Amino acid sequence: MKKIMLICCFVIGIATVSHAQGGGMRMSAADRVKAMKESLKLTDDQVTKITAIYEAQTKQVDSLRNAGADRSAMRPVMQATNEKVKAVLTAEQATAWQKQMDEMRARMQQGGGGGTPPRK
Repeated sequence: MKKIMLICCFVIGIATVSHAQGGGMRMSAADRVKAMKESLKLTDDQVTKITAIYEAQTKQVDSLRNAGADRSAMRPVMQATNEKVKAVLTAEQATAWQKQMDEMRARMQQGGGGGTPPRK
């Protein structure tokens, strides 16, 4: 019984540390693109290009985090990523994606968190 309790405490501790370091909230590049593919009807070529864009962003943001940078230092990277993604999308997809981003931003400002938009 003591072993089970010890293992449970260990698992909870690891989960807590992981979440405190920001590991619990971020979506992977593949997850982000998967959500976009479903909601925006991306082509395979668009999926490949956008996945590469998000993977590059993840590397840049991780290196900034490891250097101790705050969110304001990451904002230009995120803005550049958004511009690159928009360049890959069609006009209709870009409009729908911008609407999704605006809705997510509004939810975050209201304290509701980000994530993928609700399905309709």
